[in-house]
Amino acid sequence: MTATEAARAVDPEQGTLAKAADENFPVAPFFLPRAWRTDLMAVYGFARLVDDIGDGDLVPGGADARLLGVPADRADDRLVMLDAFEEDLRRVFDGTPRHPLLRRLLPTVRRRSLTPEPFLGLIAANRQDQLVARYETYDDLLAYCELSANPVGRLVLAVTGTSTPERIRRSDEICTALQIVEHLQDVAEDLGRDRIYLPAEDMKRFHVRESDLAAPTANASVRALIAYEAARARDLLNEGAPLVGSVHGRLRLLLAGFVAGGRAALSAIAAAQHDVLPGPPRSGKVRLLREAGLVLRGEG
Repeated sequence: MTATEAARAVDPEQGTLAKAADENFPVAPFFLPRAWRTDLMAVYGFARLVDDIGDGDLVPGGADARLLGVPADRADDRLVMLDAFEEDLRRVFDGTPRHPLLRRLLPTVRRRSLTPEPFLGLIAANRQDQLVARYETYDDLLAYCELSANPVGRLVLAVTGTSTPERIRRSDEICTALQIVEHLQDVAEDLGRDRIYLPAEDMKRFHVRESDLAAPTANASVRALIAYEAARARDLLNEGAPLVGSVHGRLRLLLAGFVAGGRAALSAIAAAQHDVLPGPPRSGKVRLLREAGLVLRGEG
């Protein structure tokens, strides 16, 4: 165990929150009001922990299991951990939770009048990851994104007090697009977890077999498939982009960053000639800033 891992085992709350620096998109950037940053970090702590439970990436030592009251011999059972986490989440709304990340979330829920549904959606997505490893159709994948991605955008709107039906619709499009982009970046990593988020019907259409995804580099069929799914994601981003222009001030900058991050990632995938198998193609800061400027001007 490294010194960092040891520190996280002692303090799983800070160990989880520290992962914010490694995310693709800024979680609570400095230019936001302090109250927003506090509440967004509380939401992030929840979302990061539930994903870590679902992916088996908890801090070493079993501290999270102990905090959730899960016996040591069940700590490796992800479904058991997710059930315990959901039970503790419900205490946020009608009692006092056990886990410090959920105790951190409690004042945010009360201050922003948040409801359980988006949090339960994120737990349901991670529970689905333990039971479903392949998606037959694009619509099946969209239904998964409704649980795994869209609640995050809805929580951002709720925390900032800007929710409207039209903004929620646009936010859902952006969040689904960002989830698909992440899936495209992480094809090899997901396959290592025995998960494939490329629709089976599309794999058949482009004559891509699962064994093709395990290769060191992508063949022409895989590249064509990735290009096809990337175009779908870009269309979704473009459909959701008017959300940015519907808000003002610092929130507009935050949302522009989300859209720009997705577009920059898609550009990086294209620059790699849609070969995502050696590892996730990454865009540089210059490209991200350029894309952000285009989004803020309503271009692109």
